[in-house]
This record gives sequence, C-alpha cells and structure tokens, in this order.
Amino acid sequence: MKLGSLVEGGRDGTLVVLDRTLTRAVPATGIASTLQAALENWTEVEEPLRKLSEALDGDGVTGALRVDDLEMASPLPRSHQFLDGSGYLDHMRKARAARGAEMPPNWETEPLMYQGLSDRFLKARDEMVIPDEELGLDYEAEIAVVLDDVPMGTPVEQAGAHIKLFVLLNDYTLRTLTQTELPKGFGFLQAKPTSGFALAAVTPDELGSRWDGERVHLRVRTSRNGSIVGEPDSGTGMYFTYPQFIAHAARTRDLAAGTILGAGAVSNEGAESGHGCLAEVRIWETSTYGAVRTPWLRHGDVLEMEAFSDGESVFGPLEHRITAMNKTGEPAGERR
Repeated sequence: MKLGSLVEGGRDGTLVVLDRTLTRAVPATGIASTLQAALENWTEVEEPLRKLSEALDGDGVTGALRVDDLEMASPLPRSHQFLDGSGYLDHMRKARAARGAEMPPNWETEPLMYQGLSDRFLKARDEMVIPDEELGLDYEAEIAVVLDDVPMGTPVEQAGAHIKLFVLLNDYTLRTLTQTELPKGFGFLQAKPTSGFALAAVTPDELGSRWDGERVHLRVRTSRNGSIVGEPDSGTGMYFTYPQFIAHAARTRDLAAGTILGAGAVSNEGAESGHGCLAEVRIWETSTYGAVRTPWLRHGDVLEMEAFSDGESVFGPLEHRITAMNKTGEPAGERR
C-alpha cells in the first residue's frame, strides 16, 4: 500500500491512497482525513485503507484522480518528531574525518542520533531556499521509517513491529555551519534546515524481500543538474538496524505515532556505486586528485533523488531546486 498527502486540507494535508505506479490517487474519505490521523488509529484504519488500495490497483474505484493534476505535499507535511541516526559507519568516518573529528568512544555499540526540524517538510517537487551559498548546502539520501505509538523501553526484538511506513528522505545539511556548531557540544540547530520527502509513503509489504526486518535493500539514486552522483544500496554497509534505532530512541521516552526516524546518509564503501552526499564526493576527490573538485549545492542547481527496486520507482521522484532568498525572506524565484 502506498499513501500520500494533498497540500489542500490545512497544515497536515489530506490523506490519499496511491496506486502502485504512483499515477492515480483517491482520497481516503471516511477512513482518515490525514496520514497523521491514520497513524494514530492504525489498527482501525489499516484494513479499510488496504481495501481501497486494492480497489484502486484493480481499477475498481470510480473518480480516481491523476497524480500529475494534483498538488502533492510531503506524505507527512509535518510531524510530531523527526529523529535521524547515523547507521552507515563508512559515512560517519568520512564526515568526521572531513571536519577533523574523531569517532566517539562508543560508536560500535550505541547509535548516533539527533532530533531535527519537523514543523514543516519540503514537498517532493519544491524549492530549497538558502540565504547564502557559503553555508555549504549538502544533501543526504536516506530511507526513513514512520512509526505508530512506541512505548518507552521497547526492546529491539519488539521495535520492528512499530514500523508502519517507509519514506525516501532528503536530509539537508549546511556543512560550513557544522564546523562551528558541533564543537559547542550541544548538537545540530542551524546546520540542519528543513528536510524533504518523496511523494509516497509505503507499507513494509510493498518492499517484498527488499525488507528483511532489519534493513531495506534499495538503489538510491541522486543526480545534480541531470548528472548522476551516486546510486548506493541502502542495505549494504548499514551497521545499526531500524529496530536498534527505534529501541535506542525509546529508551527514555515514548515515541508518538507519526515519528519519523532516519538511518543516515546511505553510504557504501568504495566509489563504485557513487555517493549518497556531496561530503563523501569531496572526500573521495581529495584522496584521489589531491583537491576538491565538486562545489556544495548552489543557487539554481536541481537535485533529484529516487529509490528503485528491480528498476521500478518505490516512492516516486524527488526534485528540489536550490533557490536564493531575497530581502523579504521569500524565494528569489517563483515557487513552483
């Protein structure tokens, strides 16, 4: 089952069920008005949502809408909580080496995690506004999970049952600001602006054997201005698992339904499959050529991201245009 949200309906949007090809949609009228409401009542709404999904895929729904004619929001236009971990140790090593930081002493036994901005997410097709190119805008291609209510103290063995949806996440980072913000010892704030998500949130069964209960094996492709930067496998090199991340986050608190939890930038060892962020590209260039050749994202750049299973798009494409901010705080160009 694939779910999405329309922009209309307020800050939480309007829930729609999407067909498997992501070309048609039908509002979940009478079942749940928003995806957040669905997650809060998942036990009651899952079956009717699945029946609607099956009817849509079987051409049994009249009045289905063309997705291309709709203004789609992020699957969750906002959430109660957004947590992001660092599950790929290869990325952690490279990112820390780039800023001259050592690995933490417990890096092999305890996941690294931060709490990010969640009051507004970028749509799949949107503008990413930054005031200054010198802030070093980078993307991080990630697969994240969306949870139902997770009780405090949930063990790893039970944590996976709370995963209701998977989403494709573009976690932006301002690399220049990490150099000054992280040494203060109080975590990310300015260095982590808003994030964005691809069109669809999908249930675990949609992934088939690509989801093994711990990791998801998808090809996550990113392109900059039409040129592919990387297409690493999201299951390869993932040291900490999704259940481990969930149990870690829930150690001292309940996690509310609708919590989004990312696993960090997808990163495979070596350069054969490319890279899931520009920081790794620049590190590879320095070691290979002796100097950085690739700049951070610039105003006017178009970033594309998409995850594939056997050649088919799982979540739909994500396309963000990097845009300057004018003096009023609005995008300098027209928002699409």
